[in-house]
Amino acid sequence: MSSLRSLACLATRNNVRHSIRPTALTANVRASITMRRTFATVPPTGNHSSGSNHLLWIGCISLGVAYTYFQKKRAEKIDALVHKEQLENTAAAVATKEQENQPKPKDTSTPEKNTKKEPTNKPDNSKKTASEKEINYQQVYNDIAELLDSNEDYDDGSYGPVLLRLAWHSSGTYNAKDGSGGSNGGTMRFKAEAQHSANNGLEVARDLLEKYVKSKYPELSYGDMYTLGGVVAIQELGGPEIKWRPGRRDQGENKCTPDGRLPDGSRKADHVCDVFYRMGFNDREIVALTGGHSLGRCHLDRSGYEGPWQEAPTFFSNEYFKAITSREWVKRDLPNGLWQWVDKANPEVMMLPIEITMLEDEKLKPYFELYAKDTAVFFEDFANAFKKLIELGVPFTGDEKEYVFERLNM
Repeated sequence: MSSLRSLACLATRNNVRHSIRPTALTANVRASITMRRTFATVPPTGNHSSGSNHLLWIGCISLGVAYTYFQKKRAEKIDALVHKEQLENTAAAVATKEQENQPKPKDTSTPEKNTKKEPTNKPDNSKKTASEKEINYQQVYNDIAELLDSNEDYDDGSYGPVLLRLAWHSSGTYNAKDGSGGSNGGTMRFKAEAQHSANNGLEVARDLLEKYVKSKYPELSYGDMYTLGGVVAIQELGGPEIKWRPGRRDQGENKCTPDGRLPDGSRKADHVCDVFYRMGFNDREIVALTGGHSLGRCHLDRSGYEGPWQEAPTFFSNEYFKAITSREWVKRDLPNGLWQWVDKANPEVMMLPIEITMLEDEKLKPYFELYAKDTAVFFEDFANAFKKLIELGVPFTGDEKEYVFERLNM
């Protein structure tokens, strides 16, 4: 009976009643016990002699002992089977638990409905440059190009010049000595940098790209978007082809640079040279990049100056160099207390005070004259210098594809 209780107890603890059929087993054991008791207690009947009776009793007792021994061994065997099954069940349960804890494979099936994804290029100070998602950069280029002439009431009817200025100002904060600044972080999206005095008015370009480009390509980093906007402006407004590659990763607001890293138009040539030397440019590259002023105009409420640098501010050419080297420039006072140079024959065209000092600098003047005479040389030098500018401080891996974009409107 102790074996039977053990069997029932184990079966209850391990939920294996269905495996060992305890009801049938109990019935069989009870029958065996009844038989054993019958043989042990019922006295023999008949007229046999006492010797025969003694032998009969001895035989019955022996048979009862043998049967009891048999039943004990049988119960022990059953107990062993139950214990074995318990171990097997425990092992199976452990294996099932381990299988449940294994990471589940990703579901690669296509969802029934497309949902808007959040940008994956979150602030990151690492040197990773691999794209989070395959982006069709030619299509991004085309989308930006479609925006250039979308508002005829803005300035001279084109967003191109302000996009070029955004690309230049988001890159020109680079410091070669400590590696800070540059286009890699896309940090002008933060107020701490956007509110620098030299960046007044660039919210026009940033808001335009945010609304029509970033919303469509959330995986596109701000640094890539700002610099690509400049490439679009140059090419679509008649300038040279600019080689461009992705790889800029957005960084946090703590990476914003201090104010004062961009040129101040009221200063002299040595100031602008210091700014460009800090980034790693030479004199020829400095003058070539200054040729970007062939596009756009100054605004009194932004930079403190007023007017375009030449009569076709939405067409990229070497006309800036022709104007500055060949026209007569006179001073004009401005209502805000500043002053600027204007063309004596056409006062609507202007030059910043710093630009005339650059023209007069003996190291820089030869390049102004060279670019005024040769458009092809200017285009080649500008393309190389601008590519260098927008890549300053970007930790490229070397695996990035370099793009030469097909023009959309030319």
